[in-house]
Parts: sequence; C-alpha cells; structure tokens
Amino acid sequence: MKHQRIASFLILSACCLALSAPLSQAQAAAATVKGTVTDGSKQPIANAAVFLIPAADVEQLGKASPVNRKINSPNDEPMEDTLAPNRDRYRKGNTDKKGNFSISKVEDGKYFVYVEPSDKEHLPGGTASNKSMTTAELAKTTLKIAVSGKIPDNASFVGSSQCIGCHGDHASIKKTLHKLGISVIGKPGNLQDYSRFPGFNEGLGKLTAGTTFYFYGFDKGRGFDKYQISEKMPADPASVNFTATFFKDADGKLKFRTKNAKDATDAERTYTVEMTYGGGIYKQRYLFRVGDFLYPFVQYNPTGKDEFKDRTRTPWRDYHGDWLYNVATNKLTDPPKAKSFEKECAACHYTGYTLNPTVGGDFVAGAVNDPNGEADIDGDGVPNELNIGCEVCHGPGSEHVKSPLNRKSATIVNPKKLAAERATVICTQCHSRPQGNLKNDQPVNKENRMLIPGTSRNDYLVNYTTREDAAQSDFWPDGIHSKAHHQQGTDLIRSKHYLNSNQTLSCYDCHDVHGKTDIKHQLKLDVRDGKNSLCASCHKTVNTKTHTQQKVGFEHDMQINCVDCHMTKTMQTGAGLGKGATNAGGQNYWVNDITSHLFTVPRKNNKGVKGVEPGKAMPIPYTKGCGACHVVDGLEKP
Repeated sequence: MKHQRIASFLILSACCLALSAPLSQAQAAAATVKGTVTDGSKQPIANAAVFLIPAADVEQLGKASPVNRKINSPNDEPMEDTLAPNRDRYRKGNTDKKGNFSISKVEDGKYFVYVEPSDKEHLPGGTASNKSMTTAELAKTTLKIAVSGKIPDNASFVGSSQCIGCHGDHASIKKTLHKLGISVIGKPGNLQDYSRFPGFNEGLGKLTAGTTFYFYGFDKGRGFDKYQISEKMPADPASVNFTATFFKDADGKLKFRTKNAKDATDAERTYTVEMTYGGGIYKQRYLFRVGDFLYPFVQYNPTGKDEFKDRTRTPWRDYHGDWLYNVATNKLTDPPKAKSFEKECAACHYTGYTLNPTVGGDFVAGAVNDPNGEADIDGDGVPNELNIGCEVCHGPGSEHVKSPLNRKSATIVNPKKLAAERATVICTQCHSRPQGNLKNDQPVNKENRMLIPGTSRNDYLVNYTTREDAAQSDFWPDGIHSKAHHQQGTDLIRSKHYLNSNQTLSCYDCHDVHGKTDIKHQLKLDVRDGKNSLCASCHKTVNTKTHTQQKVGFEHDMQINCVDCHMTKTMQTGAGLGKGATNAGGQNYWVNDITSHLFTVPRKNNKGVKGVEPGKAMPIPYTKGCGACHVVDGLEKP
C-alpha cells in the first residue's frame, strides 16, 4: 500500500518535521479550534478524526520532488500524502456523538482542516479541506464542516432522468457538452438540449447534402490520420486508394459507400451512419455500424481551412480510413472488431459503462437504462444513457433513491465535500491519457468498469490503470507541456494550483459542471471580459500592469488576459484556431485549441520553440498573442 512505504517518505518527512515538530509549552499558542462535522443530511459524524494540516507542509510537498503521476507517488495527493508521514505529529481532535470537536493549543499559522470518518458510510476530506485558514480565522468561529457520503457496495445505476426528477435545479446538464457528445442522427434524446450550440451539426449537414472524399497519400507512420482527404481529385490520381461517398438514402438514413480506386472489380461497400460523436466545438466524427458494433469515421473541423494545407488543420480530416482499405492487398475491407467504439472509446462517454465478453469471443457493451436515453444498445427495449450523466460524478444512485431523508447524503458522493485529490480524479480519469485493463485509452479495471466516485487517486491508479498517464510522445520536446488532447488533468496535478498553501483546486472550482451558465467551456465566470473575472475571483490583488512590469519589464496598457500567457493552447483536437505570429520568411506559427492547465508561462527559448520551424513549433504566448506586437524572427535559430 502506498502509505505503508515508509522509505519513500524519509526525505519528505524530514522536511515536514522541521515545519511541524511538536511545540514546547512556551511556543504553544492558546488558540482553540472548535467545530461540528455532519453530512449533507445534517446527520452528525461521530468518532471522526479532524486534522489540522499545516499549509506550509502542503506547499513543501510540491517542492520535495517533481510531482509524480505514477502509482504510489509520495506527492500527488495534497492532503493524504501530507498527512501520511505526519499524522502522529499534527494537531487533531475527535468528534463526539453530536459531531462536535475541539482542538486546543493550536500554533499560529495556516491550516487545511481534514476529516477522516471512522465509519464506512462517509469519505475523508470535508468542506474545509481545500482552502486553508489562519489560526485566527479558525478560532473566531465554530466550524461547520460537511463530509461526503460513500456509495454503498450494492448500489446500481438508475439514470439521469431519475436524478433530475428530484434535482430539477440541475436540469441544465442537458445543455452541457458532456450530455451532447453522442447523438443519434435525427433523433436527439430528451436529455439533450442543443440550444447553446446552433452550429452543432454543421458537418453533419454537409455530409447529408452529399459529398465524396478522396483518400490519398497513405502514410503508415502516422496515427489515426494516415490518409489525406479531399473533396476534389488530388493532383496525382494514382495516389488515391479509395473514395467514400456520403448520401441520404431513400430510407432517410445517412450512409456512405466506399469504392476501390485501385481495383474496379472490388465490390463497393455501403455503411449506415447512426450517430454523431462531438460537434459542439472544434470537431465532429461519425459513427457507422458494421454488424453489432459502431466505428468512428471522418472528422469535421469547423475552424479548418483548405488553404492551411496541413492535413490536421483542413475542414475534413481522415479518421481511420486505414480500417476500410487494406494497402497490402489493395482491397476494401471492414474495420476490425477489436477497434470498435464500444471497446476503444465508450467507457469515457457512457454512464454506467459495462463490457461483457460473449462465449463467441466478442464483447457486448452496455450503459444504464434510462427512458430518455439516446439509444437502446443492448436490445432490452429501453434506451441507454450514452453520455456523461449525473452518476458518473456522483456514483450509482439506487440506494440514494431508496433511502429515507436522513440517509440520503450518506448514500451518494458529493465531490465538493471531498479533498482535491479525490474530487479531481473523477474528471482526470478521462481528461488524462491512461491505459486500463483493455490496454487502450480507457481506464477500466479487471471487470471493465470505470471508477466509483470517491475512490482515492492512488487506488484508481493501482486498480484502473496499466499505464498511469500519457506516453512521452504526447508531450512537446520539453517533456513538460502536453501536446495531445484530453490531458488537462495530466497538467493540473503538476500545477501549483493543485499543490499550494492557499487553495488546492479541483476542476469544479473553475468549471460549472452542471452547465448553469452560458459561458464557453462551462466556466463559472468569464476570462476575457476585460476584468479577468474568473482568475480575479481568487487572485484579487493582482494588477495586470504591475504584474507584467515585474515579469517582462514592460507595463502592458493594452487589454491582456491572464489566460493569454498562463493558459496557452498547447494541445490540438480539431483544426486549431488558425494562424498565430508570422516570421520574416512568411511562415506561420499555429494556434491550437486545447488549453494547457499547468498555468505556467512557456518561454520563447523553450526547446519546443527555439530552433523549431514555425509549423512544428509548440504554441506559446510569443507565437500568438505576443507576436502581434513583438517580432518573432530568430526563434528558428538556436
């Protein structure tokens, strides 16, 4: 077990000992910290240990060594890893039958208040575990701490419709991209509201109107886009292997027909496109059926332009055309069963994902039944919820639904009542790039299930991953900044926002997961409103002019946003957001579309930028926003 590995903590413990050694009588402060611990149903939590974790020790945790994303890391869980080697030295109290606690002789300082329930119905953390308070602040009031319930072992999924039936104030989740990711063509589910995304099906509309794509220039060294694709015959017709023609058939369904450009005797193949995959921002793909399985094909990039030339930045991009044509035999083929959407992708999309083997060696995928779900994928006559619903973050809700009012909170997880490490891993299990039991980018355990909310980060890494996170090829040459998409969590846990002495951030601190605001990316406040409102909600004393004067030697009078420098779009998922700065030779640097969550400012001398030709350089502030005023010449010369 992670917290039993004493040797790994020796250096860290020595650092913490200097900061947290027991006080002498003369040093001890007279302050007393009092409070009450309950759950969301106002039930007292008896026999819980309440620890005061010194904020300085949490900050030191991030400095002891680089933050490790591996199993049994000593510093990737801010509260649990700080507490593990120091629990016998930290000031603590225990709750009585009424949930009351008192901690005397508290030294002057700053502390996170962390609760460890002794029962099996509640999770560690609590509402005071993520934001530190001074001794004076702690002592001047009676703390009211709430802890999260824990999912009972016998709980099962019930579907978001049942959740919304009681929690109608959260019906706004229907407008979130988490709920719109997978859609049946022409039949949106009753849990899906597209009103915020009027251009959602722009790509689908183009395919339905009819178009033919030429797949040419096969490059076996590339990933999912081994082909270049074009709506026009390329300059070299001999480079075309096959074509795919999309059309609306007489039965009203969208289909596409593949035709062998190398062998006219090879029989054409026709497939039905059943669902769209994405479309709210940056890209949309199309799921077609072969037998019992779905496969993604072709990517539409709404920000792409043919003039960009780069195959990753044009309006249409290949997505596994190599599954439909065998270059060794020059024959059309069907995609391999092992690459089905259900087995390769669905775990991070479905609510209550299951994948059960059949006697024939195949798999049957499942998701929770919901009368308002997107499609019936298991043939039982009830639609399934094929997108991220309430229970992905709060846990299976069957026992919560059945419980009396005074037991409701003990049977469901509330991420806001967890410490950052347990709250964040709910999101980062998919917003990172691990591999699980299936040896693909799905963090599933040996039963092919996703984690239950409330699981510790280390238990998740041990039981749900075979590779904890992204491969080195998913980072820029500096080995620090993420290059591939869905690595926001990879970045966050290595950032100072996650490990610091003031507030350990979780995803929900910035993002409105229930979609109650109309702000892009489900942010709680705007980041480009002229006031840096979201950033300033915590960084209240930062003055942009003074800050830029200190950091770069020039007081910037023009409108500049915190995110322009601190959240560079280093990653790409669609075509990116166009061209950035231009060098003297007329070459353009690109602007990508997925934001780094390291919150650092990558410099122009970064090894992914300095000496790198513009088209292949890592996007940094200097190659986009700063480049509008500052000359970029010289970046390509080491």
